[in-house]
Amino acid sequence: MEEILKLEHIQKFYGNQGNLTKAINDISFSVNTGEFVGIMGASGSGKTTLLNCISTIDTVSAGHIYLDGTDVTEIKEKELARFRRENLGFVFQDFNLLDTLTISENIALALTINKVPQERIAGKVREIAESLNITDILDKYPYQVSGGQKQRCACARAIINRPKLILADEPTGALDSHSAQMLLSTMQSINEQLGATILMVTHDAFSASYANRILFLRDGMIFTEILKGGDSRKAFFEKILDVLTMLGGGQNDVC
Repeated sequence: MEEILKLEHIQKFYGNQGNLTKAINDISFSVNTGEFVGIMGASGSGKTTLLNCISTIDTVSAGHIYLDGTDVTEIKEKELARFRRENLGFVFQDFNLLDTLTISENIALALTINKVPQERIAGKVREIAESLNITDILDKYPYQVSGGQKQRCACARAIINRPKLILADEPTGALDSHSAQMLLSTMQSINEQLGATILMVTHDAFSASYANRILFLRDGMIFTEILKGGDSRKAFFEKILDVLTMLGGGQNDVC
């Protein structure tokens, strides 16, 4: 498989010499095209900081991040917004939808910003909405639909430009168990059927069990990783719980 994301000796510091915090301590790993990778770790382990570095929201203190061969750490600040728009898709815990736009308009926003011709937008929105089973809510506003439907809209917005990498930050955090399961099944379908590459931060072992590989962080470093391989999702879930126990607590202690 082709390598799409590569991190080389990433470090991230906060503060100054008198009060220096090392949030990320020499992390290196790669992600292949079409992988669904989860990142887990206790609060303060560095997982959200790592996601922010990959998304260029935070600058790294040392090391290099390559996305499809481009050194992200060398991109000039004035070009970062364009880089994110053209290469990354985002799914957030709190949806980040605009309440004044319909579901259809929220999904189309990414296309409009990227200056896709207007005559192509409606067809692309409907196509992606059909794949996520939300065509019946396209004309509604975010406040008129459920949390699960909002998050599927957010997924549609994230993938409609066919980004090279989708970054999901606790995507099930604001959902009930039924909506969370539906969303995770949707993300799994996006990965398997559309070939989307997904990197997901989660504190929840059940959510993580939908991924194909899990990286566990502790104190800003990679503690270990596990692969799903040919295991069932139930067996993979049990493996995740075993690692969380080694990290020093059950899944309720990991956030």
